[in-house]
Amino acid sequence: MRLRPAPLIVCLASLPALLSCSDAAPVPEPLTEEALAAVSENPGAPTEQLARRVDDLFAKEGLGETRALIVMHGGEIAAERYAPGYDKDTRFVSWSMAKTVTAVMIGMLVADGRLALDDSPPVPRWQRPGDPRGEITLRQLLQMRSGLRHTEGGDPPYESSEVRMLFLDGRDDMADWAESQPLEAEPGREFEYSSATSVILADIAARVLSRSDDPEARRRAVADYLETRLFVPLAMDSMVPEFDASGTLIGGSLIHGNARDWARFGDFLRNKGSYRGIQLVPRKWIELMTTPSPRSPHYGMQTWLNRPLDDESGSKSHPLFPDRAPATMFAAIGHMGQYILVSPEQKLTVVRLGHSDAEERKAMLRELADIVELYPAT
Repeated sequence: MRLRPAPLIVCLASLPALLSCSDAAPVPEPLTEEALAAVSENPGAPTEQLARRVDDLFAKEGLGETRALIVMHGGEIAAERYAPGYDKDTRFVSWSMAKTVTAVMIGMLVADGRLALDDSPPVPRWQRPGDPRGEITLRQLLQMRSGLRHTEGGDPPYESSEVRMLFLDGRDDMADWAESQPLEAEPGREFEYSSATSVILADIAARVLSRSDDPEARRRAVADYLETRLFVPLAMDSMVPEFDASGTLIGGSLIHGNARDWARFGDFLRNKGSYRGIQLVPRKWIELMTTPSPRSPHYGMQTWLNRPLDDESGSKSHPLFPDRAPATMFAAIGHMGQYILVSPEQKLTVVRLGHSDAEERKAMLRELADIVELYPAT
């Protein structure tokens, strides 16, 4: 009698040709009610896929802590979710997302005829005869190519420009500290990302809006301008800008607002400065903000761009994902993983707020790209 091989033996004998005894894909965990409830009735993408990818941002390990997420499609909320302890009324700190708000404020002043892009801005110490900083233009400041000795993220940290300016010897008059730094390069020649540069822009706005050196007068002039020209028209009711002791807006890092208001701001940018048919800042200005600077293809005017970098090493450290979203996508990005992603071709705005370190942000950004990829370009 011939013995039939046991099924296990047959399977093992077939290992050279088969990777496993079963080709069935793993079954994903069922979506929770909380995950499904985060997605609106008409999200513009497959509901379960969107719910799962949003859930991954909150549930997966190694991404840090996502505290708020809003996906807007076509001007409507497609998904919204908060971690325990946070909700729609929680104000989140902008960190460097504030830079993009500062750029919009400068654009309004340019549109008002109170500033000119290619003029030397009203910084008194730069206007003294023979001071080479008088060659710096407003455009160069906006594009982070002033040439000033500003070192972001230095080592050791306490010697970096933003730490010294925000917390050490520059904290009481941040603009004075930033403006007093010497040139280390010819204005316009090199790109150097700098929170100190954004504070200079905020100081320029205060000088234009108020003739007074009184801190309260400066603070009130800028706060009122932001309120009447941007925050109130956009119904961004939660916004709280911070000022230093000299009355200068900390325009590179400290504006607070809830997730919905940050999403409104992103969608306002997606619509090229228009909100409900009202043009709050010229369309041309938003186009300038999202046009690559001459010294950095992935940066415009106080705004990050989803454009590829030329060198391989730089591409690995790109703050966005040019291989997975349109080149027209742009972003406001803040320390520890604050993001406003804006993709006009996809009619999409995505806001992620939370706390992730450098390694966690790499993984978290891939999860954000998964959400963006659900929406086709139109």
